[in-house]
Amino acid sequence: MEYLEFELPIKELEDQLQKCKVIGEESEVDVTETCAQIEKKLAVAQKDIYKNLTPWQRVQLSRHPNRPYTLDHIRAICGDSFLELHGDRSFKDDKAMIGGLGKIGSQSFMFIGQQKGFNTKTRQYRNFGMANPEGYRKALRLMKSAEKFGIPVVTLLDTPGAYPGLEAEERGQGEAIARNILEMTRLKVPVITIVIGEGASGGALGIGVGDKVLMLENTWYSVISPESCSSILWRSWEYKEQAAEALKLTASDMKKFKLVDGIIKEPLGGAHRDREKTFKAVSDAIVKSYQELKNLSPKDLVAQRMEKYAQMGVYKG
Repeated sequence: MEYLEFELPIKELEDQLQKCKVIGEESEVDVTETCAQIEKKLAVAQKDIYKNLTPWQRVQLSRHPNRPYTLDHIRAICGDSFLELHGDRSFKDDKAMIGGLGKIGSQSFMFIGQQKGFNTKTRQYRNFGMANPEGYRKALRLMKSAEKFGIPVVTLLDTPGAYPGLEAEERGQGEAIARNILEMTRLKVPVITIVIGEGASGGALGIGVGDKVLMLENTWYSVISPESCSSILWRSWEYKEQAAEALKLTASDMKKFKLVDGIIKEPLGGAHRDREKTFKAVSDAIVKSYQELKNLSPKDLVAQRMEKYAQMGVYKG
Protein backbone atom coordinates (compact mmCIF):
# COMPACT_ATOMS: atom_id res chain seq x y z
CA MET A 1 0.00 0.00 0.00
CA GLU A 2 1.33 3.43 -0.97
CA TYR A 3 0.67 6.35 1.37
CA LEU A 4 0.18 10.00 0.51
CA GLU A 5 1.98 12.66 2.56
CA PHE A 6 -1.04 13.51 4.73
CA GLU A 7 -1.59 9.79 5.43
CA LEU A 8 1.84 9.29 7.09
CA PRO A 9 0.46 9.38 10.70
CA ILE A 10 -1.82 6.48 9.67
CA LYS A 11 1.12 4.60 8.14
CA GLU A 12 3.09 5.02 11.37
CA LEU A 13 0.26 3.54 13.48
CA GLU A 14 -0.36 0.70 11.00
CA ASP A 15 3.36 -0.17 11.09
CA GLN A 16 3.27 -0.15 14.90
CA LEU A 17 0.22 -2.42 14.90
CA GLN A 18 1.90 -4.82 12.49
CA LYS A 19 5.07 -4.98 14.63
CA CYS A 20 2.96 -5.53 17.75
CA LYS A 21 1.16 -8.47 16.13
CA VAL A 22 4.47 -9.99 14.98
CA ILE A 23 5.87 -9.77 18.54
CA GLY A 24 2.73 -11.52 19.81
CA GLU A 25 3.09 -14.31 17.24
CA GLU A 26 6.81 -14.85 17.73
CA SER A 27 6.94 -14.74 21.56
CA GLU A 28 5.01 -15.69 24.67
CA VAL A 29 4.19 -12.05 25.41
CA ASP A 30 0.48 -11.12 25.55
CA VAL A 31 0.14 -8.05 23.31
CA THR A 32 -3.67 -8.01 23.11
CA GLU A 33 -4.09 -4.85 25.16
CA THR A 34 -1.29 -2.98 23.38
CA CYS A 35 -2.71 -3.91 19.97
CA ALA A 36 -6.19 -2.78 21.07
CA GLN A 37 -4.77 0.61 22.16
CA ILE A 38 -2.98 1.08 18.82
CA GLU A 39 -6.15 0.08 16.93
CA LYS A 40 -8.11 2.65 18.92
CA LYS A 41 -5.53 5.36 18.10
CA LEU A 42 -5.58 4.28 14.44
CA ALA A 43 -9.38 4.53 14.22
CA VAL A 44 -9.28 8.05 15.71
CA ALA A 45 -6.44 9.14 13.38
CA GLN A 46 -8.26 7.80 10.30
CA LYS A 47 -11.46 9.55 11.28
CA ASP A 48 -9.69 12.86 11.96
CA ILE A 49 -7.71 12.80 8.71
CA TYR A 50 -10.34 11.51 6.27
CA LYS A 51 -13.28 13.49 7.63
CA ASN A 52 -11.43 16.80 7.21
CA LEU A 53 -9.84 16.46 3.79
CA THR A 54 -8.96 19.63 1.88
CA PRO A 55 -9.88 19.89 -1.84
CA TRP A 56 -6.19 19.33 -2.75
CA GLN A 57 -6.04 16.17 -0.61
CA ARG A 58 -9.13 14.85 -2.43
CA VAL A 59 -7.35 15.56 -5.74
CA GLN A 60 -4.39 13.52 -4.46
CA LEU A 61 -6.69 10.64 -3.44
CA SER A 62 -8.32 10.69 -6.89
CA ARG A 63 -4.86 10.05 -8.37
CA HIS A 64 -3.78 7.42 -5.83
CA PRO A 65 -1.71 4.77 -7.66
CA ASN A 66 -3.72 1.96 -6.01
CA ARG A 67 -7.09 3.47 -6.93
CA PRO A 68 -9.23 1.22 -9.19
CA TYR A 69 -9.41 2.31 -12.83
CA THR A 70 -12.18 1.96 -15.42
CA LEU A 71 -11.39 -1.63 -16.43
CA ASP A 72 -11.16 -2.67 -12.77
CA HIS A 73 -14.69 -1.35 -12.22
CA ILE A 74 -16.09 -2.91 -15.38
CA ARG A 75 -14.55 -6.34 -14.77
CA ALA A 76 -15.71 -6.36 -11.15
CA ILE A 77 -19.24 -5.23 -12.04
CA CYS A 78 -19.77 -7.29 -15.22
CA GLY A 79 -17.50 -10.28 -14.66
CA ASP A 80 -17.05 -12.44 -17.76
CA SER A 81 -19.98 -10.79 -19.57
CA PHE A 82 -17.85 -7.80 -20.67
CA LEU A 83 -16.99 -7.76 -24.37
CA GLU A 84 -14.57 -5.00 -25.33
CA LEU A 85 -15.10 -3.34 -28.72
CA HIS A 86 -12.33 -1.59 -30.63
CA GLY A 87 -11.66 1.10 -33.23
CA ASP A 88 -13.33 4.25 -34.54
CA ARG A 89 -13.81 2.79 -38.08
CA SER A 90 -11.70 5.63 -39.45
CA PHE A 91 -8.17 5.98 -38.03
CA LYS A 92 -7.20 3.50 -35.28
CA ASP A 93 -8.04 2.04 -31.87
CA ASP A 94 -7.31 4.47 -29.02
CA LYS A 95 -6.06 2.54 -25.99
CA ALA A 96 -6.80 5.46 -23.63
CA MET A 97 -10.54 5.13 -24.31
CA ILE A 98 -12.10 1.73 -23.75
CA GLY A 99 -15.64 0.54 -24.33
CA GLY A 100 -17.82 -2.49 -24.78
CA LEU A 101 -20.92 -4.39 -23.79
CA GLY A 102 -21.42 -5.83 -20.33
CA LYS A 103 -24.22 -7.04 -18.10
CA ILE A 104 -25.34 -6.23 -14.58
CA GLY A 105 -27.72 -9.04 -13.72
CA SER A 106 -29.81 -9.57 -16.84
CA GLN A 107 -29.56 -5.98 -18.09
CA SER A 108 -27.02 -5.10 -20.81
CA PHE A 109 -25.14 -1.79 -20.73
CA MET A 110 -22.67 -0.12 -23.07
CA PHE A 111 -19.68 0.81 -20.89
CA ILE A 112 -17.30 3.56 -22.04
CA GLY A 113 -14.44 5.16 -20.09
CA GLN A 114 -10.88 6.45 -20.01
CA GLN A 115 -8.29 3.91 -18.91
CA LYS A 116 -5.01 4.79 -17.18
CA GLY A 117 -2.01 2.51 -16.74
CA PHE A 118 -0.68 1.12 -13.46
CA ASN A 119 3.07 1.05 -14.28
CA THR A 120 5.44 2.82 -16.69
CA LYS A 121 4.79 0.42 -19.59
CA THR A 122 0.99 0.42 -19.32
CA ARG A 123 0.88 4.19 -18.71
CA GLN A 124 2.62 4.73 -22.06
CA TYR A 125 0.37 2.13 -23.70
CA ARG A 126 -2.75 3.90 -22.36
CA ASN A 127 -1.27 7.37 -23.02
CA PHE A 128 -1.83 8.22 -19.31
CA GLY A 129 -5.60 8.10 -19.82
CA MET A 130 -5.50 11.02 -22.29
CA ALA A 131 -7.62 10.17 -25.32
CA ASN A 132 -6.94 11.27 -28.89
CA PRO A 133 -9.77 12.29 -31.29
CA GLU A 134 -10.15 8.66 -32.42
CA GLY A 135 -10.91 7.75 -28.79
CA TYR A 136 -13.86 10.16 -28.71
CA ARG A 137 -14.98 8.97 -32.15
CA LYS A 138 -14.83 5.36 -30.93
CA ALA A 139 -16.90 6.36 -27.89
CA LEU A 140 -19.48 8.02 -30.16
CA ARG A 141 -19.63 4.98 -32.44
CA LEU A 142 -20.34 2.76 -29.42
CA MET A 143 -23.00 5.16 -28.10
CA LYS A 144 -24.72 5.18 -31.49
CA SER A 145 -24.65 1.36 -31.58
CA ALA A 146 -26.19 1.29 -28.10
CA GLU A 147 -28.90 3.72 -29.24
CA LYS A 148 -29.66 1.55 -32.28
CA PHE A 149 -30.29 -1.52 -30.09
CA GLY A 150 -31.91 0.32 -27.16
CA ILE A 151 -29.05 -0.37 -24.73
CA PRO A 152 -28.39 2.15 -21.91
CA VAL A 153 -24.95 3.82 -21.81
CA VAL A 154 -22.65 4.04 -18.76
CA THR A 155 -19.61 6.31 -18.98
CA LEU A 156 -16.79 6.26 -16.42
CA LEU A 157 -14.68 9.42 -16.24
CA ASP A 158 -11.02 9.30 -15.20
CA THR A 159 -8.67 11.49 -17.20
CA PRO A 160 -6.18 14.34 -16.64
CA GLY A 161 -7.58 15.77 -19.91
CA ALA A 162 -7.77 15.04 -23.62
CA TYR A 163 -4.36 14.55 -25.28
CA PRO A 164 -3.03 18.05 -26.19
CA GLY A 165 -0.41 16.96 -28.75
CA LEU A 166 0.01 18.48 -32.22
CA GLU A 167 -1.14 15.30 -33.98
CA ALA A 168 -4.34 15.24 -31.89
CA GLU A 169 -5.12 18.81 -32.91
CA GLU A 170 -4.38 17.98 -36.55
CA ARG A 171 -6.94 15.17 -36.42
CA GLY A 172 -9.60 17.44 -34.88
CA GLN A 173 -9.51 17.02 -31.11
CA GLY A 174 -11.82 19.97 -30.44
CA GLU A 175 -14.30 18.89 -33.11
CA ALA A 176 -14.41 15.31 -31.82
CA ILE A 177 -15.20 16.43 -28.25
CA ALA A 178 -17.76 19.02 -29.42
CA ARG A 179 -19.45 16.40 -31.65
CA ASN A 180 -19.71 14.00 -28.70
CA ILE A 181 -21.27 16.66 -26.47
CA LEU A 182 -23.83 17.49 -29.18
CA GLU A 183 -24.69 13.87 -29.91
CA MET A 184 -24.90 12.89 -26.24
CA THR A 185 -27.48 15.60 -25.53
CA ARG A 186 -29.86 13.93 -28.00
CA LEU A 187 -29.05 10.25 -27.49
CA LYS A 188 -32.34 8.34 -27.25
CA VAL A 189 -31.24 5.90 -24.52
CA PRO A 190 -30.46 6.51 -20.81
CA VAL A 191 -26.93 7.83 -20.18
CA ILE A 192 -25.41 7.34 -16.71
CA THR A 193 -22.09 9.09 -16.03
CA ILE A 194 -19.83 8.42 -13.05
CA VAL A 195 -16.62 10.30 -12.19
CA ILE A 196 -14.38 7.57 -10.73
CA GLY A 197 -11.11 9.53 -10.57
CA GLU A 198 -10.03 12.73 -12.31
CA GLY A 199 -12.65 14.63 -14.30
CA ALA A 200 -10.52 17.18 -16.10
CA SER A 201 -11.69 19.63 -18.71
CA GLY A 202 -13.17 18.76 -22.12
CA GLY A 203 -11.37 15.42 -21.92
CA ALA A 204 -13.91 14.32 -19.33
CA LEU A 205 -16.85 16.26 -20.77
CA GLY A 206 -16.43 14.49 -24.13
CA ILE A 207 -18.11 11.43 -22.59
CA GLY A 208 -19.71 13.23 -19.63
CA VAL A 209 -23.15 14.43 -20.76
CA GLY A 210 -25.54 12.19 -18.83
CA ASP A 211 -29.11 11.98 -17.58
CA LYS A 212 -27.59 11.09 -14.22
CA VAL A 213 -24.11 12.37 -13.38
CA LEU A 214 -22.60 10.96 -10.19
CA MET A 215 -19.23 11.40 -8.50
CA LEU A 216 -17.33 9.10 -6.18
CA GLU A 217 -16.62 10.92 -2.93
CA ASN A 218 -12.87 11.52 -3.45
CA THR A 219 -12.94 12.65 -7.08
CA TRP A 220 -12.90 16.03 -8.80
CA TYR A 221 -14.53 17.57 -11.86
CA SER A 222 -13.29 20.86 -13.26
CA VAL A 223 -12.46 22.86 -16.35
CA ILE A 224 -8.76 22.79 -15.39
CA SER A 225 -6.46 20.93 -13.00
CA PRO A 226 -5.23 22.78 -9.87
CA GLU A 227 -1.60 22.65 -11.11
CA SER A 228 -2.45 24.16 -14.51
CA CYS A 229 -4.65 26.80 -12.87
CA SER A 230 -1.80 27.69 -10.51
CA SER A 231 0.72 27.91 -13.35
CA ILE A 232 -1.56 30.26 -15.35
CA LEU A 233 -2.48 32.57 -12.45
CA TRP A 234 0.79 32.53 -10.47
CA ARG A 235 3.30 31.30 -13.06
CA SER A 236 4.13 28.47 -10.64
CA TRP A 237 2.74 25.12 -9.44
CA GLU A 238 3.34 26.15 -5.83
CA TYR A 239 -0.18 27.52 -5.40
CA LYS A 240 -1.99 24.34 -6.48
CA GLU A 241 -3.63 23.98 -3.04
CA GLN A 242 -5.10 27.48 -3.25
CA ALA A 243 -6.21 26.80 -6.81
CA ALA A 244 -7.94 23.55 -5.76
CA GLU A 245 -9.81 25.48 -3.06
CA ALA A 246 -10.85 28.27 -5.45
CA LEU A 247 -11.94 25.97 -8.29
CA LYS A 248 -14.69 24.33 -6.15
CA LEU A 249 -13.94 21.01 -7.84
CA THR A 250 -14.90 18.48 -5.14
CA ALA A 251 -17.96 16.23 -5.26
CA SER A 252 -19.71 18.18 -2.48
CA ASP A 253 -19.07 21.52 -4.27
CA MET A 254 -20.36 20.13 -7.57
CA LYS A 255 -23.49 18.78 -5.88
CA LYS A 256 -24.09 22.12 -4.13
CA PHE A 257 -23.95 23.94 -7.47
CA LYS A 258 -26.32 21.31 -8.97
CA LEU A 259 -23.78 20.34 -11.62
CA VAL A 260 -23.92 16.67 -10.59
CA ASP A 261 -26.88 14.64 -9.33
CA GLY A 262 -25.32 12.63 -6.52
CA ILE A 263 -22.26 11.47 -4.60
CA ILE A 264 -21.30 7.80 -4.19
CA LYS A 265 -19.77 7.24 -0.77
CA GLU A 266 -16.31 5.68 -0.65
CA PRO A 267 -14.85 3.42 2.06
CA LEU A 268 -12.93 5.33 4.76
CA GLY A 269 -9.54 6.22 3.29
CA GLY A 270 -10.61 6.09 -0.35
CA ALA A 271 -11.78 3.64 -3.03
CA HIS A 272 -8.47 1.72 -2.97
CA ARG A 273 -8.86 0.86 0.73
CA ASP A 274 -11.79 -1.48 0.03
CA ARG A 275 -12.14 -2.12 -3.69
CA GLU A 276 -15.02 -4.62 -3.39
CA LYS A 277 -17.12 -2.18 -1.38
CA THR A 278 -16.42 0.54 -3.96
CA PHE A 279 -17.36 -1.71 -6.90
CA LYS A 280 -20.63 -2.65 -5.18
CA ALA A 281 -21.47 1.00 -4.49
CA VAL A 282 -20.84 1.91 -8.15
CA SER A 283 -22.85 -1.08 -9.41
CA ASP A 284 -25.78 -0.22 -7.09
CA ALA A 285 -25.70 3.41 -8.24
CA ILE A 286 -25.85 2.35 -11.92
CA VAL A 287 -28.80 0.01 -11.28
CA LYS A 288 -30.66 2.62 -9.20
CA SER A 289 -30.15 5.32 -11.84
CA TYR A 290 -31.28 3.01 -14.62
CA GLN A 291 -34.46 2.09 -12.69
CA GLU A 292 -35.29 5.81 -12.50
CA LEU A 293 -34.76 6.35 -16.24
CA LYS A 294 -35.85 3.15 -17.97
CA ASN A 295 -39.58 3.96 -18.21
CA LEU A 296 -39.11 7.35 -19.86
CA SER A 297 -39.86 7.53 -23.58
CA PRO A 298 -36.93 8.57 -25.84
CA LYS A 299 -38.65 11.94 -26.42
CA ASP A 300 -39.06 12.62 -22.67
CA LEU A 301 -35.53 11.39 -21.96
CA VAL A 302 -33.97 13.85 -24.42
CA ALA A 303 -36.27 16.72 -23.32
CA GLN A 304 -35.40 16.14 -19.65
CA ARG A 305 -31.66 15.97 -20.43
CA MET A 306 -31.80 19.19 -22.47
CA GLU A 307 -33.73 20.93 -19.68
CA LYS A 308 -31.22 19.73 -17.07
CA TYR A 309 -28.25 21.26 -18.89
CA ALA A 310 -30.16 24.43 -19.84
CA GLN A 311 -30.73 25.09 -16.12
CA MET A 312 -27.00 25.11 -15.29
CA GLY A 313 -25.13 28.31 -14.66
CA VAL A 314 -26.22 31.88 -13.99
CA TYR A 315 -26.83 34.45 -16.70
CA LYS A 316 -28.59 37.77 -17.23
CA GLY A 317 -30.99 38.28 -20.12
